[in-house]
Amino acid sequence: MTGPIDRSADDAALARLGKKQVLKRRFDFWSLFGFAVCELITWETVLALFSQGFENGGPSGLLYGFIIAWSSTLSVYTVISELASMAPIAAGQYYWVYMLSSEKYRVFASYIIGWLTSLAWIATVATESLFAGEMLQGIVFLDYPTYIPTRWQGTLLTWAVALVSTFVNAVIPSMLPRIEIGTVVFHVAGFVVIIALLWHYTPSYHNADFVFRTSLNEGGWPTQGLSYCVGFLGNVATFVGADASVHLAEEVSDAARTIPRVITSSMILNGIVGFAMMLTLLFCLGDVDSVLESETGFPFIQIFYNSVQSVAGATVMSAIVLILTWACATGIITSASRMTWAFARDRGTPFSRILSKVDPRTQVPIIAVGVVVVIACLLTLINIGSSTAFNDVISLTITGFYGSYLVPSALLLYHRLKVGNILPYGSVVDGQDLGVSNAASGVLSPSDNDELNTNKEEKVAESKPGNGNTPISVIAADEQGRITFAPTQLVWGPWHIPGLLGIINNAYACIYMVFVIFWSVWPPATPVAADTMNYSVVVTGGVIILSIVWYWIRGHKEYKGPLVDKEVIEIIQRTQVGVV
Repeated sequence: MTGPIDRSADDAALARLGKKQVLKRRFDFWSLFGFAVCELITWETVLALFSQGFENGGPSGLLYGFIIAWSSTLSVYTVISELASMAPIAAGQYYWVYMLSSEKYRVFASYIIGWLTSLAWIATVATESLFAGEMLQGIVFLDYPTYIPTRWQGTLLTWAVALVSTFVNAVIPSMLPRIEIGTVVFHVAGFVVIIALLWHYTPSYHNADFVFRTSLNEGGWPTQGLSYCVGFLGNVATFVGADASVHLAEEVSDAARTIPRVITSSMILNGIVGFAMMLTLLFCLGDVDSVLESETGFPFIQIFYNSVQSVAGATVMSAIVLILTWACATGIITSASRMTWAFARDRGTPFSRILSKVDPRTQVPIIAVGVVVVIACLLTLINIGSSTAFNDVISLTITGFYGSYLVPSALLLYHRLKVGNILPYGSVVDGQDLGVSNAASGVLSPSDNDELNTNKEEKVAESKPGNGNTPISVIAADEQGRITFAPTQLVWGPWHIPGLLGIINNAYACIYMVFVIFWSVWPPATPVAADTMNYSVVVTGGVIILSIVWYWIRGHKEYKGPLVDKEVIEIIQRTQVGVV
């Protein structure tokens, strides 16, 4: 367990970012590592999304595309880790955008990114829950071939998945760390069992030439290169969501160090097991037509059955994947609710005062959990009418996430290229020691927790020498009496890639994200019809446009940026008196 001294350091670290500790820090490195690994569930996602890359790219496209996606996404999440080390806070992307943007645009830019990130996470809750629900439906069909699956039944099963996951998040959240550690053990054990069974029981293997050199263009694209790029999105989706740990920053001990280590180590582990599973699937694929045309809805279920030639065996193997997907849905609800709660805490959402409440018993934002799940379940209703339309809604899981990563990453690159804009960890600015504590941002940001009766005149607050990570900041009260901090000197956190290597990695990550966003709006096949069109650009663009419209109608009156809690202001005022 974490001792009092560590808790005090964590609380102080969060206070420098303008927030009072209200959530319980129940995660340490290993429990958060389990959480991060199970949010990616890479080898399971390789199974679930197998057909997308196989039809556009074929075996070689899948295999080499996986390596490119893995290494490139690791580059992206390295940049995210650097940002999380600078400012470890549940708000994540929109806080970093505010922190790094110019004064003229920071409020508007962070507001749009806040909406994009929140809705991307809610869409991901709908996606993962639907995967689990339809997987359960596929297993039922495997066991009872006379059963006729329907989309409305799949949606009801999806709601059942969401309900159980909500129970874990809202009623027994203290169990989450132990559940995550148990899940990561099951994740590795399940991988070993399925790999061993496939290699042992598959009647005949495809040869190396098929696996490493065969390309397919089932989408009918003019060139094989186009087909590779369209199919590449299946591999990209395999690694989406590794920033889940970021939104648990206020529930993690020593977050500025723990989160970057967890993100990078979980990416490495998941990449290794995911690649091994990809190789195994391609060698043990069996009859291609029966796999791609499987009535279970998931090619991997058919692969399991073709290999072991046993309904019971295939059911158990599929149940392993289902349980891990269900656990992933549970964790995604955790991250989505924390992101929504953080944005509400800063008055970025409608009904923000209600959404930002934290249950005193569990120290969990239960209302935010409920709202996230309800909206996700409502989104899954679209699947009853049209699976194509629902796929366009869940496209936010790629375009939304990568858009929310791209903006702060590009801003970080800009500051990196400006010599002196970001000082080394441990630097001293204006006599302030910026690097002693575990936290570190280099920024104190805005806030408004309840009605705060403060003068509307400017006040100057000065960080106390010793453990401060923020130099002199100007605090200004707005017309509603809310207190905001102007971001000051940026300082690296305790985890980052230094020098030229860091700049190259940051630049490559930005280029890769632009590439992914561009291809994420392409349809899966030609010729394109109304029911096969990829409307993701409309969905994502619609979210951004509606966010902008709402900002000008009401958002700009409510949202002033990340707000400083009342208790933090009182601490700063006491510090000021002490300094004087």
